[in-house]
Amino acid sequence: MSAWCNGSVNGSYTSFVLVGFPGLREWRALLVLPFLGLYLVILSANALVIHTVAAQRSLHQPMYLLIALLLAVSVCSATAVVPAMLLSFSARFHRVSLPRCLLQMFCVYFLIVFDCNILLVMALDRYVAICHPLRYPEVVTGRLLAGLVGVAAARSAAIVAPVVALASRVCFCRSDVIRHFACEHMALMRLSCGDVSVNKTAGLAFRVVNRALDLLLLSASYSRIVRAALRISAGRARAKALHTCGSHLLVVLIVYSSTLGSSLVYRLARAASQDVHNLLSAFYLLLPCLANPVIYGARTTEIRQHLAALLRRTEPRKLPTDLPRALAAQATAHRELPC
Repeated sequence: MSAWCNGSVNGSYTSFVLVGFPGLREWRALLVLPFLGLYLVILSANALVIHTVAAQRSLHQPMYLLIALLLAVSVCSATAVVPAMLLSFSARFHRVSLPRCLLQMFCVYFLIVFDCNILLVMALDRYVAICHPLRYPEVVTGRLLAGLVGVAAARSAAIVAPVVALASRVCFCRSDVIRHFACEHMALMRLSCGDVSVNKTAGLAFRVVNRALDLLLLSASYSRIVRAALRISAGRARAKALHTCGSHLLVVLIVYSSTLGSSLVYRLARAASQDVHNLLSAFYLLLPCLANPVIYGARTTEIRQHLAALLRRTEPRKLPTDLPRALAAQATAHRELPC
């Protein structure tokens, strides 16, 4: 333990033990295979769609580039959590230092907020494309897109950094066992031995204000998009616009229901065991990472067509079953050619 904390009888722990599912005890090792398999599926599905967008020049447009960025954030989110979770199932690698714990906390929350901010940028992109189609090429340029993504990243860091900074000033002397598979904010605050009301208030305000503002902006944007799409006279163009918006809205629903559901379960289902809370946290965190590439890969026509073409090219060519007969016929035809 480190130096004494403000005259506290106990010192502050500088390293912690991650116990992802404390009720399972020695059976935790059995969770390695399912979570590792899920992680590999997430990596493969997201990487396949990202590669398709990157390899096809026809997909180098703002909407598809934002989809690829969203899926890249999904890969980073899963990578920030799952490897540490797998290590926490082992008795040899389940200890984490306080700086590393705070770094993981920042990365996880930053990526979650950044994911939501990318959805805001995508809503703005679709608003201009559908409500002002003639001005879209001159408004949504590469420079504007890069600027919006930079603003989204800065906003994410500005929201998350104060929460992590406040957590770094807490004295952790109650225990060195984090009953979670990752350095989650409230799981870490339970180990404090002082007043952490400011930290809890900041964490709650971070969730409520950020989600409420995001949902307000998304609702305003997509309501105008749907109204503009319904006014399109051409039936095929109207159906395509509504289909594209439907994919984005489905992703928005999954992402925000996951984050809100995690908070509600933590605050309302207090009678449930810690293992249930941790399992639901893993589900809510990894569900968008798994669902996003499926939604965009299956519902976005251009991406689906290029994916199908890519998979057809990777299929092994079948050799003809009557290969000897075909070779003999070719040799006979070659001999019969006039000199």
